[in-house]
Amino acid sequence: MWKTLHLSGGDLVIATKAWSDFSANIPVIRSFSFGSNFPPQYPLFVFYALVGILEKSGIPLDYALNGLSVIGFFGLLLLIYYFAFKILKKRAAATLSVIFFLFNGSLGFLEFFSKNPLGTLTIVKILNNQEFSSFGPFDGKIVSAFWNLNIYTNQRHLALGYLFLFLILLFIYIFQNKPAIFSDKRAVFLGVLIGIFPFVHLSTFVMTVISLLIFFIFFKELRRGLLITLIVTGILALPQFLYMGLPQNKVALINPGYLIDQLSVGSFVSYWFYNLGFTILTAPLGFILISRKYKIFFMPFIVFFIIGNLFQFTPSIIDNHKFFNAFIIAANMLSAYLLVFLWHKYNWTKILAVTLFIMLTFSGLIDLFPILNDRNLVLNDLPKNKTAEFISKNTPPYSVFLNSSYIFDAASIAGRKIYLGWPYFPWSLGYDVDSRRENLISILNSSDKNFVCNFLHN
Repeated sequence: MWKTLHLSGGDLVIATKAWSDFSANIPVIRSFSFGSNFPPQYPLFVFYALVGILEKSGIPLDYALNGLSVIGFFGLLLLIYYFAFKILKKRAAATLSVIFFLFNGSLGFLEFFSKNPLGTLTIVKILNNQEFSSFGPFDGKIVSAFWNLNIYTNQRHLALGYLFLFLILLFIYIFQNKPAIFSDKRAVFLGVLIGIFPFVHLSTFVMTVISLLIFFIFFKELRRGLLITLIVTGILALPQFLYMGLPQNKVALINPGYLIDQLSVGSFVSYWFYNLGFTILTAPLGFILISRKYKIFFMPFIVFFIIGNLFQFTPSIIDNHKFFNAFIIAANMLSAYLLVFLWHKYNWTKILAVTLFIMLTFSGLIDLFPILNDRNLVLNDLPKNKTAEFISKNTPPYSVFLNSSYIFDAASIAGRKIYLGWPYFPWSLGYDVDSRRENLISILNSSDKNFVCNFLHN
């Protein structure tokens, strides 16, 4: 976390691979710490509001952001281990679940070796590597950019969302083993916990509700409590959805295939074999081997995989990666169980287990070094950024600036709103950025004073 962002001598030092996401996230943080964003106009990430509140209280931005990021990420690692241990009953499998999470099992390493053939300098090339093996769809390659740790160093709120999901699953595990303790009060508490989450992480909220509905079907002894939880969740979540409103950019809800071009059975299998690697084989085998009692806990993740491949909820179908990231965490647990099973079976299966371990971590190992070796970009922060400092001292916190650029605009650094920010992020949430872009071009190019004044007034 500190490698990708820290303060140094009045500058924000940001890793190049985090530049894009942080150009949206830092303005959101500053809108809470230095600006006026209550009630929030961009409410989906309470995580960044908390960072802003911490900075407003006097904690430096890097300590505030990295501190919460570390808590979320480390907490997720703990929950992955603990949940896997409770379900799989083997510490080795729980440990492997964490390792497989940290080092993705895709076949991205094939792209690395296509550029860097095996030789005496292979290890040196891996250690000095600065580019991800594959970064689809952005680089045109088949293996997606969303399986390596870059997704967690950039989207700092994501780990906290998954931590929350596995925490709820852990609660259900406890209640399923001891149904008598799932009282109405605990059901209400669980509903409140889930119901406040749409503002924190919308995708995780949806996945959590889907999980509860599946458990409602299969865990008969928990149905009363789960029904209470779902009702309370709905009561609390509905006002948040009404506040956020419906996306202005309409999309086709059914859009099968995710990022697969020319969808067919063959292209579907090929895409996911490259992206999941041998997990596509080890996870189903692990699912077969685990206790029947606990298979139900993996069913929501299978549904997530189906949903991600079948539906599109926002203008950017790329956002479906959140369903797949959650699916992969669970698939890793099943793969871990299979490897432990093979290790304890026969001598020859030990060799198979070691081979699979290498195949399931090799791409992740290679893709770790582009983060560690990433170059930094330096951005003048307050008070060193004189334009932002002037804006901060001479304009009200609620001011809105007509900006001619949006990447770390000085007004954004000062926590003020700008007319058009980094377009991808609001567009992917359904905001109408096209009309704002057209208006921005019109007003900056216009020599008609009446038009300009009337537009600015409106």
